[in-house]
Amino acid sequence: MDTEEAWTPEAEAAAVKEPPKIHRLEESVVNRIAAGEVIQRPVSAVKELVENSLDADATSINVVVKDGGLKLIQVSDDGHGIRYEDLPILCERHTTSKLSKYEDLQSIKSMGFRGEALASMTYVGHVTVTTITKGHLHGYRVSYRDGVMESEPKACAAVKGTQIMVENLFYNMIARRKTLQNSSDDYTKIVDLLSRMAIHHTNVSFSCRKHGAARADVHSIATSSRLDSIRTVYGVSVASNLVQLEASEYNDSSSFVFKMDGYVSNSNYVAKKTTMVLFVNDRLVECAPLKRAVEIVYAATFPKASKPFIYMSIVLPPEHVDVNVHPTKREVSLLNQELIVEKIQSAVELKLRQSNDSRTYKEQTVESSPSSPYNPSKDLHLNPSGSKLQKVPVNKMVRTDSSDPAGRLHAYVQSKPHTSVASGPNLSAVRSSVRQRRNLNETADLTSIQELIDDVDRNCHSGLLDIVRHCSFIGMADDVYALLQHNTHMYLANVVSLS
Repeated sequence: MDTEEAWTPEAEAAAVKEPPKIHRLEESVVNRIAAGEVIQRPVSAVKELVENSLDADATSINVVVKDGGLKLIQVSDDGHGIRYEDLPILCERHTTSKLSKYEDLQSIKSMGFRGEALASMTYVGHVTVTTITKGHLHGYRVSYRDGVMESEPKACAAVKGTQIMVENLFYNMIARRKTLQNSSDDYTKIVDLLSRMAIHHTNVSFSCRKHGAARADVHSIATSSRLDSIRTVYGVSVASNLVQLEASEYNDSSSFVFKMDGYVSNSNYVAKKTTMVLFVNDRLVECAPLKRAVEIVYAATFPKASKPFIYMSIVLPPEHVDVNVHPTKREVSLLNQELIVEKIQSAVELKLRQSNDSRTYKEQTVESSPSSPYNPSKDLHLNPSGSKLQKVPVNKMVRTDSSDPAGRLHAYVQSKPHTSVASGPNLSAVRSSVRQRRNLNETADLTSIQELIDDVDRNCHSGLLDIVRHCSFIGMADDVYALLQHNTHMYLANVVSLS
């Protein structure tokens, strides 16, 4: 007989699970969670610090990185500096000089506005600030930890502006630090960030180098020409293959919806991936719909779906841009985004169709060499210094210059130094001797040769003789067969048997 467990009030209460209690997180936990969203990796910290330098009206920004930014990030600028009175709250959360009320956010023009960047860095790293303001004889240095000063600011010697050092980034976030230590592209991301900043802010000089390195990986100087900045940062090959682009849209009231100017690559540009540098109201951002729209135009206009280089600077009324949509400010929300993307796509398509009318190819100059018999035992050529060059495979020796006599092959001949007339017979004497041997009227003592020639003429195939006389040597197919062309036909000739 089955037995059932006796029901009791205590058993029923135990069966009902109590809901978890809600409690308030400690402030240190909240701040560290927020810091992990704002400073996702070392390049995030560099971006925030560089944007602060731009907001400080700096004309020179220097970045030094060690171990991909995990051990050291140092950003120095020549901006207006930080007031002594503001140092105590400099790294507290939501302290900023960019706005004072929420309405200011609707027309914000500065790079920063949240007051979370420096605070976040102090929660995941050790921050030291050295600054001096105009008119002061000395600056101040102070270190921060978890948003507060570790000690009172100390007077020190300083140059104009501010220097911020972030050391031991993510020292208290073990999982993230281990993940980033295994990644070798963090410094590459920082270099790419500074390169993009440099070609847009042409009035600011940028430099970026590894700690201890004498040479900077990014080094740009202030210039009035954006194309010169692109040439300095990305190289001549990129700058020489760009075309200027403009687009705009206005309302009936003559107020503009957007203005865009930039550069896009033409048909001569070749790259393995798309490079898109986009600034909206001087903010470096990303816009996936715009990037896809431009790539579609390139894929339809140029063969093999070319990967373009794109630089665009879009200016909109500040009230048409929502900058507060991403923790790292990597994205923004635009009013009339579909219209803007469509207009820019049409402008790119029109510009590419105009630039596709002509294309430039690099020309390689081939120097001709005097004809001389080929010596099979010497298939290694010497350069002027006397060292051996790489052996040229027989099937790679090809004559393609139709202006040369049929049968001449540059790769088979060798240049010989000019010799004086006294050292041997000159060219005129050799030619005269050859003509005499070919003309029976001038040679009476070569009857055996003439008989041999007559015998060949009687027994030869007239069609084959015409082919051999008027063919053009194309090249060696392999070690045995040569490729010949006669009129519109191609022939394979066994040169081993013919010899």
